[in-house]
Amino acid sequence: MSRSLVALLALPLALLCAWPARAAPFVPADDSQVLATVPARATDPRARELLALRQAWQRTPQDLDTAVAYARRCFDAVAAEGDPRFVGHAQAALAPWFNLPDPPAAVRVLRAQILQFDHQFTPALADLDAVLRQQPDNGDAWAWRTAILMVQADYAAARRSCDGLAAQATPLIGAACRAQVDAATGQAAAAASALRTALAQQPDASAEARLWALTRLAETEERRGAFPAAEAAFRSALALGLPDVYLQAAYADFLLDRGRPAEVLALLKDRGRADVLLLRLALAAKAAGDASAASHAQALAARFAAAAQRGDASHRKEEARFALGVQGDAARALPLAQQNFAVQKEPADARILLEAALAARQPAAAQPALDWMAASGIESVALQPLAAALKALR
Repeated sequence: MSRSLVALLALPLALLCAWPARAAPFVPADDSQVLATVPARATDPRARELLALRQAWQRTPQDLDTAVAYARRCFDAVAAEGDPRFVGHAQAALAPWFNLPDPPAAVRVLRAQILQFDHQFTPALADLDAVLRQQPDNGDAWAWRTAILMVQADYAAARRSCDGLAAQATPLIGAACRAQVDAATGQAAAAASALRTALAQQPDASAEARLWALTRLAETEERRGAFPAAEAAFRSALALGLPDVYLQAAYADFLLDRGRPAEVLALLKDRGRADVLLLRLALAAKAAGDASAASHAQALAARFAAAAQRGDASHRKEEARFALGVQGDAARALPLAQQNFAVQKEPADARILLEAALAARQPAAAQPALDWMAASGIESVALQPLAAALKALR
């Protein structure tokens, strides 16, 4: 699997999740100190590979290739498990080079990934641009640059980055990258058609590539109101059997919107270790009147409280959804949603701002999201009714 694909799979998860802030990354005191207990699945080759790479790094922490390999595998684990501690482990592995003004290119790309996890998008882009000046064929750098620009709603620049990525990646990845830009800029039907064509023309593409393209297709179809097609794409992606927290969270949201919370509880059973999945469990349990609702809510409240004590400000979207959807506290949800939208501008960010402003009966607070909708031309059957309801309040 290409590193570019891993980047495109992992970044949306990073921006979706409520990652703990890491003002000072954890660095082990010595090579014998346990960093974390990796989920013990003796039959899981990914877990075995991660453990082997960690042990190799602990034996030779100054070896660049070993450290980079372990750090990259940590990011794969974030996508699969939703455990943000692996980001800190990656930074610890890169410590000998992390603060250099001009580190090796592989470290610089990984440093950009870590910076964006803390929502430090400007220095992350600076690192990626520096790499691309030296290595214009670096697919990882193009992939991460594209995803950051998408979150910043700089769609013209994102499309140019997709062009750079397409020159290095498989046709499916190139087509999927361009399609995500089209889907965000009023061309959802064309984006869905392009994704279907690319998937049909490349039946032998890797499972990872198909998962990413199918997830993008599902989200695009959902936004344009083609719900049966969206569900079919979600199910095809899940049937690939690859662990991917972003996919699970996106499908859980789809089910919640369709009024099917019991299916969310079944989908995410025993997956509450990831904060984003615990949030969906809490929302589903409340909607279903399930006995687990209180325990899920208490666990999530404790995690948000711990984040606040750490000074973490990178989880506002998820906390806003929790405040509004689980606690019913619109007054608390609205400022969180406003602060979040000031940093990142994807459809889910706009939605929680519109919902919170509507619940708080403060339509003016939603103006940034309404302006973004108008400027981007995004098509969304979820956002448009909210926008109409807010305008009716004025």
